[in-house]
Amino acid sequence: MIQQLRTPPPAQMLAEAEGLLEKQPHLALGKAEAMLRTAPGFAPAEFLAARALRRMGKGKQAVAKLDALARVNGRVPAVLWELGQAAAEIGDVPRAIAALQALTQLQPAVASGWFLLARQLRKAGGEQDAWRADLSGVHASSRDKQLLQAAVAVNEGDLDAAEALLSARTDDPPALRLYGEIAWRRGDMTPALERVEKAVALAPGFDLARDFLIRLLLQTNRLPEALSHAEVLVQSPVPSPGHRLILASVLVRLGHQERAAGLYRALLAEQPDQPQVWQNLGHVLKTLGEQAEAVDAYRAAVTRQPTMGEAWWSLANLKTVKLGPDDVAAMEAALATLDPEDEARREDTFHLHFSLGKAMEDAKRHEASFAHYAKGNALRRTMILHDADAFSAEVQAAKETFTAAFLSSMGDSGCPAPDPIFVVGLPRSGSTLVEQIMASHSMIEGTMELPEMMMIAGRLQSRVDEGEFADFGAMIASLTPADRTRLGEEYIERTRIHRQTDRPLFIDKMPNNWQHVGLIRLILPHAKIVDARRHPLSCCFSGWKQHFARGQTFTYDLADIGQYYRDYVGMMAEWDAQMPGSVHRVIYEQMVADTEAEVRRLLDYIGVPYEVGCLEFYKNERAVRTASSEQVRQPIFRNGLEAWKPYEAWLGPLKAALGPVLESYPDAPGG
Repeated sequence: MIQQLRTPPPAQMLAEAEGLLEKQPHLALGKAEAMLRTAPGFAPAEFLAARALRRMGKGKQAVAKLDALARVNGRVPAVLWELGQAAAEIGDVPRAIAALQALTQLQPAVASGWFLLARQLRKAGGEQDAWRADLSGVHASSRDKQLLQAAVAVNEGDLDAAEALLSARTDDPPALRLYGEIAWRRGDMTPALERVEKAVALAPGFDLARDFLIRLLLQTNRLPEALSHAEVLVQSPVPSPGHRLILASVLVRLGHQERAAGLYRALLAEQPDQPQVWQNLGHVLKTLGEQAEAVDAYRAAVTRQPTMGEAWWSLANLKTVKLGPDDVAAMEAALATLDPEDEARREDTFHLHFSLGKAMEDAKRHEASFAHYAKGNALRRTMILHDADAFSAEVQAAKETFTAAFLSSMGDSGCPAPDPIFVVGLPRSGSTLVEQIMASHSMIEGTMELPEMMMIAGRLQSRVDEGEFADFGAMIASLTPADRTRLGEEYIERTRIHRQTDRPLFIDKMPNNWQHVGLIRLILPHAKIVDARRHPLSCCFSGWKQHFARGQTFTYDLADIGQYYRDYVGMMAEWDAQMPGSVHRVIYEQMVADTEAEVRRLLDYIGVPYEVGCLEFYKNERAVRTASSEQVRQPIFRNGLEAWKPYEAWLGPLKAALGPVLESYPDAPGG
């Protein structure tokens, strides 16, 4: 205990001095010194004087006093805490570490002591010890009543109450992580990232915060930063399979499939009974073209978890695989065990229906096949938001905005880079084939379906949605030449991470970019745009019976996908009328019928010389992530051109939605 004099000064003097400490430390020091003149060595006054000196910026004097107090009162936490802070502030790292280590042994449940100790250990080069100290601080925070109350409020959806509990704790890593989660749950990504980034900066060993930060960075497509943090996370002194799993997911997003496969294989070698990891490995192997091994991985997943619908669908979605009677029986048995009312298992349910639809299709049981596809689509449609009429209105607004007169009035601007080749259209239109042909050219690099243009467009649209502009046209017209150049440069810079070679041109195969041809023209005027088009019934039916991992919300209803196709044809026809020749169209059936002539036309448009390797695209071993990954690894074949015909009796809603687009193909109505 701090030593007491037989006749202490009045308690009132101490209380008055304490009241002055934070805002008027010089007055507090005066009172402390007055007490010490009448009672030399009185520990509470010495402690008060030391704290006042520290707040006055006289750290060395404060440390000297606190050091003397600690030698006599070494088990008083308040003295050790103050000494640790004072020594840290003057850069006396060894003394700070010694004080804070003693403090955390005495009071292991006080998180702030651990976090300050971690910072000092890190300064001394003790990274692993610092990491463990941060983790101890996080563990100590789990007993913090205010944090627990905030966490309960977050889980109950009372975000306002949680925020009120946390808003003042701006330097507390666990509070900041939870505060970031509040912003994320509200959809406010910028403050969410700022808060969680600060939590990680304050406590670099806070693994759960870093894991959350990586997920936020992935959601905002900040892939290089996500990779950097994931590389740190796997070095944690408390190893976790989850750390390697999130690193693998980042690597997959970046196209580093081989390394991701190595991580999955290592995890399975340690613990084989992990169906999710087997499935993830299957995805990577499929992308790499290792089809036999992908099949084995997917089968390992469903063997361990027969109700794992996504693994069954991944197996069925390998176009070179046919599911047999034993597979059908296993899927039907799995489906029978799933409660249709169980929302947590709806994904397994609709995946199994899609898988059974494919199995029945392979067996030429078309009525049963259509029934399963219809059930899978109907269930999936209840889980997504897609307003077909609202989307049509957006397309109409874009058509009315990007006229030849408007584009001419905007003048020359934008980023002059000629690098991008946009392949647009609908999913299942033959776009992967077009991409693979071009990526087999020595001057063109294939990447993947890049989200950057969609993100830029979404950000611009949000300015209309938030009321900054009256309509879409006003927002686009407001973009200055500098704005347009900056946006084009942003696209080039953000996509650079996906370019693995020094080839001068690269492909962005995001099909939905047909919605943004006008924006592309404004911000990247020298980019090429290739429109991959396929017969509307072939394309739409193929999209309807395909479950997409993300996006493409228009594909789960025959009328929705027909209307979307009609909007797409109308948009591209209007663009052709306003800017003739700026988009090159590849008709899938013509590419199949006369491949060399179509390839020559395509390369002429791109502006590169013809290379025979483009006809041997199936020999290209590059990774392909789309549903057509196996089909583009073999020569062009014709047997999929009319796969919709056995289902024609049930395609009335699709035909009605397509309207005149169906009869006019390959031209647009009135074209």
